[in-house]
Amino acid sequence: MSRLKDEYTGRVVPELEKKLGTTNKMLVPRLTKIVVNMGFGIVTKDEQKTLVDDLAAITGQRPMLCRAKKSISNFKLREGMVIGAKVTLRGERMWEFAERLISAALPRIRDFRGVPNRGFDGAGNYTLGVKEHTIFPELVESSARSGMDITFVTSTTDIKAARELLVSLGVPFAGRS
Repeated sequence: MSRLKDEYTGRVVPELEKKLGTTNKMLVPRLTKIVVNMGFGIVTKDEQKTLVDDLAAITGQRPMLCRAKKSISNFKLREGMVIGAKVTLRGERMWEFAERLISAALPRIRDFRGVPNRGFDGAGNYTLGVKEHTIFPELVESSARSGMDITFVTSTTDIKAARELLVSLGVPFAGRS
């Protein structure tokens, strides 16, 4: 079991029960999955393979390739071309990835002052954009550079409860001391 999951079950659940005023542990918000998306744009096959291998090394799981649904001539895009990759993490891999992201990857961002507060959608999920995937310590050296979107999917529909969950897990939001 990962350290973050132990912390969630031991410290965060009772803390959130008090803060949110719930009496049932099943009503306490929890992470259900983390989705990591990486868009490639127009890249060569070698760069694409490098990015897919990097995403697999970061997440510990083989990514699913996303293909274009329509041809768009202005973007030099043809139907069926690979334009990105995504990974859905659940269970132990999700907790391990969240721990590595919070404790190792985010502090490696240059001039880091916290993640923005505006990434919440109306359903209680939080999406974080990372400009370079090379912030993860698993990557020793990568020739290709690409950004990625990381979405924390929670079991609650309330934005405030989802934010309390992420703050309790240690996500460093901007403007917090």
